Amino acid sequence: MTPSRRLTLAVSLLAALGAWSTTASAQSLPDLKGRTIVAVTENAYPPLNFKDPKTGQSVGWEYDVFNEIAKRLNAKVDWKLTSWDTMIEAVRKGQFDVGMDGITIKDDRKKQVDFSDAYMVSEQFMMVRANEKRFTDAKGFKANPKLLVGAQNGTTNFYTAVYEVLDGNEKNPRIKLYETFGLSMQALKAGDVDTVLTDGVSSQGYVKAFPDTYKVVGKPMGREEFGFIYKKGSDLVKPINAALKQMKADGTLKKFDQKWFVDYKLNQ
Repeated sequence: MTPSRRLTLAVSLLAALGAWSTTASAQSLPDLKGRTIVAVTENAYPPLNFKDPKTGQSVGWEYDVFNEIAKRLNAKVDWKLTSWDTMIEAVRKGQFDVGMDGITIKDDRKKQVDFSDAYMVSEQFMMVRANEKRFTDAKGFKANPKLLVGAQNGTTNFYTAVYEVLDGNEKNPRIKLYETFGLSMQALKAGDVDTVLTDGVSSQGYVKAFPDTYKVVGKPMGREEFGFIYKKGSDLVKPINAALKQMKADGTLKKFDQKWFVDYKLNQ
């Protein structure tokens, strides 16, 4: 056999092995046989889930990722909406099969619902108005009793504000509560509050979309992992984890990271 034929054969074998590996990996995922998964989100947490201002369509990183998961598992998704403050309880009761809203994996929540493997790791940052000069970090914010923070009750940004920015008092009057994250950001823009805490993903999206309106100050706080939630004992946990693992390995999650955290512009 000539060197050139050996090379051709080697390349062909590698290509065949690669194709077999990809096929085998895909085949290793469970087949849900066309099952419909009822998925719920809040649709108010860009760029993870939100209503596109141009098209009116529900879009975002979590939509793309979970639709891809369903495709790989031979399942369909029936998307529903609910408020954040009712989501965990509704999933716990089985009203929805799976919930997502940048939900931090926490021990107290594990007592109520099952979690997927973490699909994203993030930290909390202080969002402020672009012209803010009164403070540059959490310490400076805490020292000025006139400054207010906006948050959603029961969220990671709420608890980080309470325990890492302020004094540990969950009833502190310096915390102004809002029904959605979007409303808290509108309050920040309007000057009703002076900071809103959010994860790195969301803060990057807002600053990139509205550089003349918002900026980030201070150091990151409260490292967190996000996961999907399910009713206790759900048979969807293992197949969805398997699909997530495959998508991480083949670069699909990175592709959606690029799409939503780098390329997409919220206000364009």
